Amino acid sequence: MRRRLDRIRHWGHKRDDIVDLPESPSTSDTECSEEVGSGTLSALQDEPKTDLNEVKGHLEITLLEKHFLQEELRKLREEESCVDGLRQELERERCRNMELEQKINQIATARLEDSPCGTPQATPSYDISAPEKQKEDVYNRFQNWLSHYFGVDFEDFHLQPEEELVEPDEPLSARRLTENMRRLKRGLRPVMNFLRDLSALSSWYSVYTTAIAFTIYMYATWRGWTISMFLFLAVLRLSLNYLIARGWRIQWSIVPEVSEPVEPPREDLTVSEKFQLVLDVAQKAQNVFGKMADILEKIKNLFMWVEPQLTKKLYIALWVSFIASCLLPYKVLGFIIGVKFFIINFIFRSCPKLRQRYDTAHIVWTNLPTDLQLKQRSNPSPGRRVPSGEDVGGGRYYSTKKGAFHEVFNLPESECPLPVCENGWRCCLINRDRKTPADYIRNGVLYVTENHLCFECSRSSSTKRNKVIKLLDITDIQKYKVLSMLPGFGMGISIATPSTQKPMVFGAMTNRDEAFDTIFSQHKKIVAMAAAASPEM
Repeated sequence: MRRRLDRIRHWGHKRDDIVDLPESPSTSDTECSEEVGSGTLSALQDEPKTDLNEVKGHLEITLLEKHFLQEELRKLREEESCVDGLRQELERERCRNMELEQKINQIATARLEDSPCGTPQATPSYDISAPEKQKEDVYNRFQNWLSHYFGVDFEDFHLQPEEELVEPDEPLSARRLTENMRRLKRGLRPVMNFLRDLSALSSWYSVYTTAIAFTIYMYATWRGWTISMFLFLAVLRLSLNYLIARGWRIQWSIVPEVSEPVEPPREDLTVSEKFQLVLDVAQKAQNVFGKMADILEKIKNLFMWVEPQLTKKLYIALWVSFIASCLLPYKVLGFIIGVKFFIINFIFRSCPKLRQRYDTAHIVWTNLPTDLQLKQRSNPSPGRRVPSGEDVGGGRYYSTKKGAFHEVFNLPESECPLPVCENGWRCCLINRDRKTPADYIRNGVLYVTENHLCFECSRSSSTKRNKVIKLLDITDIQKYKVLSMLPGFGMGISIATPSTQKPMVFGAMTNRDEAFDTIFSQHKKIVAMAAAASPEM
């Protein structure tokens, strides 16, 4: 671009030389007349072209100079912004230096005032503002002393918004689920041991230990040392825990602990073993959470007057306890608590009939309903299977997912599930005599009564798909394994009857051994009873 600009400028200088030739003075008119005439003629012909080229060249020069000026202006603006930033930083540093100088001067003046020989003795003056300056100096020194020793503590009282930490959700893992259940069990073990020891003291599990505890408690209550005794027991428990943590073998428990065998973790688990592990852990978690939910729902229903008769007893007991605590001395209250814990509870546990009639706490707690039981009362045919029977009219009422037990299976009311299988066993019925997939395999629940084996199909609302087998009609009972991929490692029970060509299989049972023992023993019992009744007839 610069070369082109120089070329245009050189062309302008050459044109000026050509144009000025006819205007230059001639030395002799005779010698140069012809040359001048021919030069003027050619100049007049080329004049329009040269003017156009000249304008074009000037235009290009102007555009280039504009471009160069824009670049220089941009650079100047960038430098100006940098200069402004440097100027601001310089002002900040200047302010910091001034603050540091002020602090240094304050520290220097404070040191000079503290040192006895640092300042010369000033001549006494009668200035009125001297006491005020001394007061200000003392105040500044006290303020500096506070900020030096307690400034960090004062800064802790600044209110700051609390940061909420969101914990990431862990993916589902069979190993992690099993480990969490073991951790929960280990964490609850000290609490359960403490409650078990209290129950053992109340039920006189060890006569000598309970007698000693009863004597010490009564003596401490009589002397007014009840709170001191409990604090001493807490300190003693912590001391024993310290010794146990240091490696000492000390067992301070009324009921001996039974150590459960710990299975080593296996790395090479098959798919069926992992599936069975998840099912076992899920079943344990279901039972634990179910018990916790029952306890919490009972407490909630007790305080919310869901059962007014039961809550009324609690209300009266609280008023009586409040009035007794206001009128009676604490020694008498301690004696009453000791007699209730050590003697009355032992009598109630030894005599269940007395407990059911006179133990108010036991009566209230056992009769408190859970939310599930309240829902079942309001809806006679609940949408889910009842885990246990209810007392109705002095008898036991059993129900399944679809209604009353005897109505679902068309049995007499005397036929009810055995106590072992009130909840039933989840399984699948494989009927190898059927060809269609819907009839070949069915998912459901298996029950055992006094005389029948009942299978309730879970996917059909019709009772025709349910299966009822008389125990006397069973010709053969064997343990059977279907597929290891199914729940329970595919374990099942094979049952043969005269009405079936091939034995029916109840497979995928997680509690196969328990179900097999129950069916086999009940079948053996019914067969023995039938054999004993046949000679008499």
